[in-house]
Amino acid sequence: QVQLVESGGGLVQPGGSLRLSCAASRSIFNIYYMGWYRQAPGKQRELVASIRRGGSTNYADWVTGRFTISGDTTKNTVYLQMNSLKPEDTAVYYCKFVKMGGYEYWGQGIQVTVSS
Repeated sequence: QVQLVESGGGLVQPGGSLRLSCAASRSIFNIYYMGWYRQAPGKQRELVASIRRGGSTNYADWVTGRFTISGDTTKNTVYLQMNSLKPEDTAVYYCKFVKMGGYEYWGQGIQVTVSS
């Protein structure tokens, strides 16, 4: 059973930075999409950013240049650099990989808390 393992979350003060990482527990072939999502208490899970094979990226409008997604679909790793964090960024962050054919893998989620 392949698992996606997230790391890098935690508690940070407003204005601070965190770098999230996500890696597959073993190789997954034909990944074409990797994304970061988040879910705050009482809210629906939402897209933060995504990256596709070839390197094209997409961000939620509210990211406004604060976050950067990077990664390599062939190496099954994706990162999210988060700068200028705000209290409203507090959420559980999830990574997702999608294979050709549509099969999805999700990480277990990692907590990010922005608070003074």
